[in-house]
Amino acid sequence: MTDQRSPRPGNEDALPARPGSVPGTGEHSHDDGREPGREVEHHHGDPVADPGLHEHVPRPSDVDPALDKRAERLVATMFGLSALLTLAFCVAYFAIPEDAVVANTSAMNLALGGTLGLALLFIGFGAVHWARTLMDDHEIVELRHDAASPAEDRAEAVATIEQGNTESGFGRRPLIRNTLVASMGALGLPTVVLLRDLGPLPGSDPKTTVWANGVRVVEDPSGEPIRPEELTVGSLVNCEPGVFFETDEEGEPLYEGTELLNAKAKAAVIVVKMAPEEITPTEGREDWGVDGVLCFSKICPHLGCPISLWEQQTRNLICPCHQSTFDLADGGSVVFGPAKRPVPQLQLGVDDDGYLIALGDFADPVGPSFPEMYQD
Repeated sequence: MTDQRSPRPGNEDALPARPGSVPGTGEHSHDDGREPGREVEHHHGDPVADPGLHEHVPRPSDVDPALDKRAERLVATMFGLSALLTLAFCVAYFAIPEDAVVANTSAMNLALGGTLGLALLFIGFGAVHWARTLMDDHEIVELRHDAASPAEDRAEAVATIEQGNTESGFGRRPLIRNTLVASMGALGLPTVVLLRDLGPLPGSDPKTTVWANGVRVVEDPSGEPIRPEELTVGSLVNCEPGVFFETDEEGEPLYEGTELLNAKAKAAVIVVKMAPEEITPTEGREDWGVDGVLCFSKICPHLGCPISLWEQQTRNLICPCHQSTFDLADGGSVVFGPAKRPVPQLQLGVDDDGYLIALGDFADPVGPSFPEMYQD
């Protein structure tokens, strides 16, 4: 049986008897790998003595005015370099071509990242060197206390901030103060410069499309021109401007890539054919159709969704997003849904070959409404 007696007084932390040991003697049999007579001693007090605070040693800049000035100039130099690098960031943004390459890397990205990164780095280096060499150097002991913040503590916090201002020398070192303000203020310039990446200024672009007098109305996506007599009553055809399929003198497309997508997003149209007697044209637009063929924007004036759900019997066009419904026989007027204005209509004509063409751009802005729409 194993001895269940308590350890001897004064040796409470001793290990209990293990199997194979001789109870009460501290001796162990040789088969457990421990030395005979070994016991665990009990210690009182802290395991490590409190080292306290070492004796304060002044820094070289605290005792040598020349070193103090040298440290101040070094901090100011780093802040000044930060401001210059920020200006270099702005210059690089405008001066370096977007397609320039250095070591298989975009030269613009390399310049922008390097100048802005070094500008921030020099501000950090300057702040650290300022704190380590020029700000007051003394040890502070802060005792733990409750998390409450009575008025006395708030007053003490304000006093601490004022003390920090005094000890840092921010007010009496104008060289450091001015260069720091310059470097931090210059960091606002990249924010202004980078606004250019949001895109070009809109100008009148939101109110215009590529449609113009003489531009053919062609099928999307085949690009085939359309004759009015080829359409049947009640039909709807998705169309786009014929200029999207034209090329320049060198055989290059007039529109391609992102420019094509942006232009097509506003110029997409639908062509419908109704019996002429079913059409109630808007005043002043009696001649905007050709033999019952009308053309309207495919972009919903509510939030810009593409619309081509066509009800032949009611002659209504329905937006699939929010169910705005437009009566195309009544000039595209709104009969239901959240849209607040009619779907824009494009005036049609025919060219010498009998194909449908536009007689100008849309009279109303295409796409979702925007704040400046009715301010002109």
